Amino acid sequence: MKKILLLSDTHSYIDDRILHYSKEADEVWHAGDIGDLEVTDAIEAMSPLRAVYGNIDNDKIRATFPLHQRFICEGVSVWITHIGGYPPKYNINTRDEIKSNPPKLFICGHSHILKVIPDHKNGLLHMNPGAAGTHGFHKTRTMLRFTVDAGKIENLEVIELGKK
Repeated sequence: MKKILLLSDTHSYIDDRILHYSKEADEVWHAGDIGDLEVTDAIEAMSPLRAVYGNIDNDKIRATFPLHQRFICEGVSVWITHIGGYPPKYNINTRDEIKSNPPKLFICGHSHILKVIPDHKNGLLHMNPGAAGTHGFHKTRTMLRFTVDAGKIENLEVIELGKK
């Protein structure tokens, strides 16, 4: 079993609350728009990190993290990318791959809107953790926490970090 902390859209912002939850996780997954490598360095000092770059990320971040991460975690196939769309309207760059080779868990960021949506047609769960940073139109900073164990995604929690 692994305890996962999922966040996105930090836009160069990191604070003690994010780090507190990072320390409690077995792995932290960041779905892009990191903003500054100081954010990921601080998280990696607490827990192992998987991350992708987002549309605001510079060449240094793009050289450090990929656009897509596909991997297996505790029997769950995972795909993390920054701009992916939502069921049933996936982004043009992800739509065909989701149809031909769907993960069990599809994660993206970008919208700053927290959503967890089952996609029964493609047999996957879509997650967007909202935005953990202070830049953007969102009013409340959010992250997601869940466990992955023996092919199951369980114990899903929304973490509200407060107003920005």
